[in-house]
Amino acid sequence: MTKTRYALAGAGARAQMYIEGILGTHRDRAELVAIIEPNPVRAALYADRIAEVGAPAPRLATPDELEQVIRDEQVDRVIICSRDDLHAELIVRSLEAGADVVVEKPLTIDAASAARIEEAVERTGRQVVLTFNYRYSPRNSALRQVIQDGTIGEVTSVDFSWMLDTNHGADYFRRWHREKKNSGGLLVHKSSHHFDLVNWWIRSQPTRVFASGALRFYGADNAQTRGLGERPARGTHDGGDLFELDLRTDERLTALYLNAEEHDGYRRDLDVFSEGITIEDNLALVVDYASGATMSYSLNAHAPWEGYRVAVNGTLGRVELEVIERGAVLAGEGLHPHIDPSLSGSDGTTSLRPEGERLIVQRHWEEAYEVPIDGGDGGHGGGDELLLSDVFEGPGDDPLARPADWTDGIRSIAVGIAGNRSLETGLPVKVDELGIALLARR
Repeated sequence: MTKTRYALAGAGARAQMYIEGILGTHRDRAELVAIIEPNPVRAALYADRIAEVGAPAPRLATPDELEQVIRDEQVDRVIICSRDDLHAELIVRSLEAGADVVVEKPLTIDAASAARIEEAVERTGRQVVLTFNYRYSPRNSALRQVIQDGTIGEVTSVDFSWMLDTNHGADYFRRWHREKKNSGGLLVHKSSHHFDLVNWWIRSQPTRVFASGALRFYGADNAQTRGLGERPARGTHDGGDLFELDLRTDERLTALYLNAEEHDGYRRDLDVFSEGITIEDNLALVVDYASGATMSYSLNAHAPWEGYRVAVNGTLGRVELEVIERGAVLAGEGLHPHIDPSLSGSDGTTSLRPEGERLIVQRHWEEAYEVPIDGGDGGHGGGDELLLSDVFEGPGDDPLARPADWTDGIRSIAVGIAGNRSLETGLPVKVDELGIALLARR
């Protein structure tokens, strides 16, 4: 069997999922022939991992060499895991050099670069696959099934709240995501996942967005208002700051970032209350859809627990999904702790917010009932493995239509891009006026 030849552009933390997939389950179909990464430490780290398992050594190159690598190594597909604002250039260059693309969400961060991608896809005829792993999570697939089956009738409205806690949420304010020019803000970088879910759940696309939000918790001004006093640009690592990230306590973060700093100056552990943050941490949107449905959406990036709640109303009833990914952030648990679902503390008392998920359907004139969710092992309840199978083996006949391409990517970022414009103007924004042909064609 001929293997598909892959190049990886961007060797940060997210790259590991793809590399492990190529080295593991999908090694008979896929081969990693090049790593394109400007930081030599990060590139070498993954090259060493590949050598450990006895796989052929990949070529190491910088982004300036992308086209040459594609030609010389006969690359079939480029997997892009770089910083969000770099996606569009790498996508377009890869397509023009003769390779298909697999790209992490978001597709890109603004309307102009989205239009460039659209033009390049149509001109080259090549493929761009978006890896929306949330679609593959069993709980989200179960909700899609309920709606698709017509159980609640035609969708009339969606109420969607997402809580990022003070470990995970805070992390977006330590690293490159904190600058909107790099990430498009949380409305694009993070919420594109959520907007894609809604587009997919209700099988429609956004038409108008009104947004409100601001930086209300993190940042230097908020720290000063709350009397937090002078703070260093990075943590002091004396153990007294619950918002501090000490890279030395995590072997992987040390290897990927702390040991790589001298080559590019990128600091992964900036203080969340320092200057220079240009993204919002509290956001609320009203979104209209082509189907006639409306969504109310909110995102909080400093919640004491992590998860989401979504309710979908229809002409025949309502379906509600509640997901608690982490019931509490406790002092001394470290970065991204896993909380035992049955405990809230060392005293062994039962948690009022245990981790878990619950999908409830209630039709008009009927009692509510719970829909079982069949999860698996691995990331996102086994969803990551399903996604990687579609990426490396090719999508099969999926009745839930989970595989996504660049058109889904544009529809998902359209809400965030329009939301950012609404934040700037204070006015609702029609998505077909963003300058992206796909959105205007509908």
